Amino acid sequence: MENKITTCWGEQSSALMDRLSRLRLVVFDVDGTLTDGGIYLDNKDGEMKRFMTRDGLGIAQLQRHGVRCAIITGRNAPVVSRRMQELKVDLVLQGVADKSAALSGLMEKLGCKTEEVAAMGDDLNDLPMFERAGLCACPADAHPYICNICDVVLTQKGGHGAAREFADLILIAQGKLNLQGGPL
Repeated sequence: MENKITTCWGEQSSALMDRLSRLRLVVFDVDGTLTDGGIYLDNKDGEMKRFMTRDGLGIAQLQRHGVRCAIITGRNAPVVSRRMQELKVDLVLQGVADKSAALSGLMEKLGCKTEEVAAMGDDLNDLPMFERAGLCACPADAHPYICNICDVVLTQKGGHGAAREFADLILIAQGKLNLQGGPL
């Protein structure tokens, strides 16, 4: 029988927590992962997206504790650049057609091994990124196929706390937060 660890986000296997403890880079998709997937367009060239502040705090905490965060997204949106500047995420790749190649480039640049990299996404276009990362995670409302293949299916939806949940689990596994998700 596998050992379980009870966290603020439910029971986690000790094997998963061990894998999370080794992460040095977490790469996020945007639409459907850091947002609810909705894209609001105006009558000109404007675009709006809704980001949850708790997800942003999770990303900021990861970075404060030495885990690099990056964005790899297929769309180009100035609002994504703005939000990532606010969070001090400097690895932002937008308009990416080949997410596997983009992730490989980041891994090479940062000197990360496969087992030190996690990718979080929600749909089929994230598969190339998942195949390159050592661990993949998705929001609770990801495409059913993605939920079936991911190492971690989070309890929260995209844009509604899934990124925060993932960040908390990583920081708990790395001994930076207590099991309830609070400071040590």
